[in-house]
Amino acid sequence: MTEILTMGEMLVEIMREQEDVPLDQAGTFRGPYPSGAPAICIDVAARLGCRTAIIGGVGKDEFGKCILERLRKDGVDVSHVIESKERATGCAFVTYFSDGSRKFIFHMGNTPAVEAKAPGQGEFEGVRYMHIMGCSLMSSPVFAREILKAMRMLDGEGSKISFDPNIRKELFTDASIHEVIREVMEHTSIFLPGVEELLLITGKENVEEAVKTCFTYPRMEILVLKNGSKGSRIYQRGSVEEVGIYQVEQADATGAGDCFDGAFLAGLVQGKSVKEAAQMGAAAGALNAAAFGPMEGKIDPDSIKEMMERG
Repeated sequence: MTEILTMGEMLVEIMREQEDVPLDQAGTFRGPYPSGAPAICIDVAARLGCRTAIIGGVGKDEFGKCILERLRKDGVDVSHVIESKERATGCAFVTYFSDGSRKFIFHMGNTPAVEAKAPGQGEFEGVRYMHIMGCSLMSSPVFAREILKAMRMLDGEGSKISFDPNIRKELFTDASIHEVIREVMEHTSIFLPGVEELLLITGKENVEEAVKTCFTYPRMEILVLKNGSKGSRIYQRGSVEEVGIYQVEQADATGAGDCFDGAFLAGLVQGKSVKEAAQMGAAAGALNAAAFGPMEGKIDPDSIKEMMERG
């Protein structure tokens, strides 16, 4: 039985040690760190006690080993991950700037990260949520079609679809992605955008109009608007709730939103209220941001509980 399933890119990140060093200049890096937004999300859900699985691909190389060993250690089912002898594991080079922005160079399009195929009928049982990341949809048109195929099948089997648009400007290059996102939105029950992503996807100029547009999709149940240091706002049909953040000394914000997603879905699987699940997400994001690396931080049931009690 798999409670939460994701399908998407798996890669390593190689990160600048210091801020304000452009990627076209010589300088030092740290890494490799296991990464990929879907992998980060599903790893957190596993660390919080959920039965999880990922469909994806890595090379049969040291970078692939780095990712798979980490996911296995944390309890993620990686039996549906391709290990290719012909192609190398995907990677991303990342630099940070003092204004809070980041710049990525991705090497993903010709890697096993985007070669995985949708599962067959009945291959997974009991899936409560299939989580989709927008960056996975943008990595390759062929891979996007496989994710949509999996989405339709699991939706037909009773799974709910959660969607974080997680838009990377560096990957937003194919006009067909707009139609792909529209189809995902038609199947989405749980939507987890940032403010800019919400406005971009809906084509609206203000948040309230954009939220109304999202709820015209009949399957939409929960919209969690993530707004960084301002916390999050949870919209359901007929209600709105605010959830704040947990203060930490930030070391690296990369992956915090993906950690939020994983903990939020874990909370729902475990029967928490939507607000409690969002608080779990905020705690996981804070713990992640306090450590350097996209999949790092001491995230487990005890640390989440302690942070939520501390407030």
